[in-house]
Amino acid sequence: MNSQDDDNQGLALGVVFSMVLLAVGLTLGVGIYKSSKKSPATSAAIVATPGAGVALGGAAAGATVIAVDAASIVVETGVVKFYFASGKAELAPGAKDALGDIVKGVAAGQIALISGFHDTSGDPALNEELAKQRAIGVRDTLISLGIGEDKLDLRKPEVTLAGGTNAEARRVEVRLQ
Repeated sequence: MNSQDDDNQGLALGVVFSMVLLAVGLTLGVGIYKSSKKSPATSAAIVATPGAGVALGGAAAGATVIAVDAASIVVETGVVKFYFASGKAELAPGAKDALGDIVKGVAAGQIALISGFHDTSGDPALNEELAKQRAIGVRDTLISLGIGEDKLDLRKPEVTLAGGTNAEARRVEVRLQ
């Protein structure tokens, strides 16, 4: 009877191990599928990471890469996206350069809409406050570029939890309206 118990235990462990492998494979597959759908090949991007300066990418660059825990900037189809390191509110180098088209649009009579998003890690109330502080930092940068506060709309989005990875979710978006 002892060998039958060993066989049953081996079978049970095999089933559990197979289920774990299936779950991991499915998770990786979905993640790869979603990441391949994110960045249209026609969008231009400015990406800045600490110490790396600002690099310009476009249709040839393909996908936009967001550093896991570093500040960066991406410009896609007229929207400037500032990504932040976890728990930080410092803008990546090149912020003023990335806002050039926004400044031109505001000078032409448009309003700059600034919205902050956050990830799901940590305390939700603290994350919302940090998202607000990040948006205020972007607003202050626009003011330093000569834009009056009356031309800036700091607006909390209806849903502040952004989709994607935590690195993609920790962002402030600036767009013209």
